[in-house]
Amino acid sequence: MDTYMNEFDIDGNHVGIDTTSTTNSVIAQSLTSIGVNLRSGRDIRVKIEYDGYKNKFQISIAYSGNSLTSVLNYSIKMSETVPRLMYVGFSGGTGPLPESHQVINWAFSSFPLSTEDKRLKRDNRIKTILVLVVPSVMTVLFIIICVYLVKRAPRKKDKKDADIESQSREAANVPKMFTYKELAKATRNFSKDNLLGTGGFGSVYKGVISDPPIEIAVKRISATSKQGERQYLAEICTIGRMRHKNIVQLQGWCHEGEQLLLVYQYMANGSLDRFIGKLSLNWETRYEILTGVASALLYLHEECGNPVVHRDVKPNNVMLDANYNAYLGDFGLARLIQSDVSLTTMLAGTPGYLAPEVAYSGKATSESDVYSFGTVVLEVVCGKRSKEIIEENNLVDYVWNLYGEGSLLECVDKQMEGQFDEEQVERALIVGLACLHPYSACRPRMRKVVQTFLNLDEPLMDLPKSRPSMTIVPVSFSGLTTVGYSSTSRTKSPFIRSQLSSPQEIELNHEQGMPRLR
Repeated sequence: MDTYMNEFDIDGNHVGIDTTSTTNSVIAQSLTSIGVNLRSGRDIRVKIEYDGYKNKFQISIAYSGNSLTSVLNYSIKMSETVPRLMYVGFSGGTGPLPESHQVINWAFSSFPLSTEDKRLKRDNRIKTILVLVVPSVMTVLFIIICVYLVKRAPRKKDKKDADIESQSREAANVPKMFTYKELAKATRNFSKDNLLGTGGFGSVYKGVISDPPIEIAVKRISATSKQGERQYLAEICTIGRMRHKNIVQLQGWCHEGEQLLLVYQYMANGSLDRFIGKLSLNWETRYEILTGVASALLYLHEECGNPVVHRDVKPNNVMLDANYNAYLGDFGLARLIQSDVSLTTMLAGTPGYLAPEVAYSGKATSESDVYSFGTVVLEVVCGKRSKEIIEENNLVDYVWNLYGEGSLLECVDKQMEGQFDEEQVERALIVGLACLHPYSACRPRMRKVVQTFLNLDEPLMDLPKSRPSMTIVPVSFSGLTTVGYSSTSRTKSPFIRSQLSSPQEIELNHEQGMPRLR
């Protein structure tokens, strides 16, 4: 039973079944529909039954004195998740808001399944398997023999093709492998009329699969360079195992000869980039979009097993479906982090969204993703493009100066014509500025960001009245051009310039302590 709504819950008044994860319930059911409120203060009766013969789990609930109502029925084989010897009891936990609940009385009873019933059930199951499996095996063998006779000399793939395909097949839970012919037909032979956009590694086309009828987006990777192949495999390996409501779902892939293609769900409203300073969205939609992107990043950084750094968070990579739900996509630059060590690789990302430390160190971390998200927040709320950090009057300086003057709402997109929740807007802008702190240790984690968006009672981050300055000298590293950024402020800053003995040294002296936001 749950009385607090997290980002992964259906509401703040529900029952459910958790087995191996508290953040990913097997099933959950709201109690609102039957008129029961777990926080009402009234006595509540709950009956939990499990039928080991039928593998049926049932939960019934009602206020004390009323007839029990069945609210959840679910088929589950408990022997797969519950050991033979176990403890039965109660446990509870609270988040930031304390609650008090009491167990007034309870009773527990169980009885073993009879050996005879088990034997009969097992015998029936074996008979069923034999009836189904034997004809299927014979049919498969017949088909294999026919195929072997027709194709005595199978086509040999070169080493490069075999390597890419084997890695693709082994990469996580990719749903389907398409043929090139299927995708060419779906996109009308990759017609210009179906072209949705072009990026550094290839183009994206709209397509329609006829059976069953469904719209798709096909990303055609240029395989003329090793980078194209690496991006192709990175997207399969990363997105293939992702399961989150705000992450673009990979539908399948194709590799034939030099053709490298990825198939995604189609997004009717394109990318968020189309709406920055152009088409207008109401505040409720903008707030839901930011919450969705934050939730996706939280999943990547903390909840998907091995942490994933996206490395290119920007409006172009946030897709919107027909209902303007946000989906984070384009994982061609994403990488898994197998340990606590930050990821050092070729400088990748988009200027204007890159965190300062990435520009001079080449190290991508979850904190650098947070910085990019902060830029997206300001662009969505203000309806303006963010300029690079080295340009005068950039969006970050503009918003931070208004914050210091106590006039933060003056930067809100005029296209909304004042139709917005002032408290939500102000909280969103403060979150955005906190994410854009030049010192990575002072940026909040995405869990704090999500909690701030979902809960208006969540404390906000402390910000200095003026944007802290940071000096980054030009630095060269192998295979890259020299990069140099600088951002200064006339007000006193927690950072001061150091005396550098060589251009390769980076040093920051602290005039005051820097709190860590977690």
